[in-house]
Formats: sequence, structure tokens, C-alpha cells
Amino acid sequence: MNIYHVWCDLKPGIGDLAFTEKVNTYLGHLREQGLIEGFRLTRKKLGLAPSALGEFHLMIEVRDLAQLDTAFERVAGRREPVEGFHFGVNSLVTNATFALYRDFPDPVRHSGEEKF
Repeated sequence: MNIYHVWCDLKPGIGDLAFTEKVNTYLGHLREQGLIEGFRLTRKKLGLAPSALGEFHLMIEVRDLAQLDTAFERVAGRREPVEGFHFGVNSLVTNATFALYRDFPDPVRHSGEEKF
């Protein structure tokens, strides 16, 4: 599984539950379309995280980079309904930081024949 991470803060005046609703609508749509496997939204607790990371942390799970690329292509097409859902989330956040991680070791990893 590959996990696309997003850390962000909310723009001033944006309610946390309004943000949650928009995330659920947007990513729920992508999941229903088979473009992602799942997602999770978490919030910093007691300020225990590096200051450079935002208040909210979104984790989007995809099977592989092909699925992620297909999701990106759909969103980049800027067509409804996904354009409205994407805008509904993107317009609420600031200070977004992104990362891509994978489960380790990879399922295809073979041990014992490494040359390094």
C-alpha cells in the first residue's frame, strides 16, 4: 500500500467540522470511483507534532502508483463533480505539505540475493 500524506492548517474562519465534511465528500467520491482505496483524517493532539506540520493530517491509501496516477489524472481533468469536491477542500486549507510513503518491506521484496 502507498500512502499519500497531506498536512495542512485551516484558513482563518473555517470550521473544523465543515472541513471534515468536505474531506469526506471529496475522498469518499474518489473511493467510490475506485480511484483510492481509503483515507483517514487526523488532527494534532496537545500540539504534539513538529511545528512545520499542520494541524490536520490526511492519509490517502492507494494500491500502487498507477492507481495514484489515475486519481491525479481524474482530479487534474478539472471536471465536475470531482472539481467541485476538490475545490471544496482545497479552498479551506493553507500551509499544505505533501509526502508519499509506502508499506515496508515491499510485498515484492526478496531477501538473500542483495548485492549491497
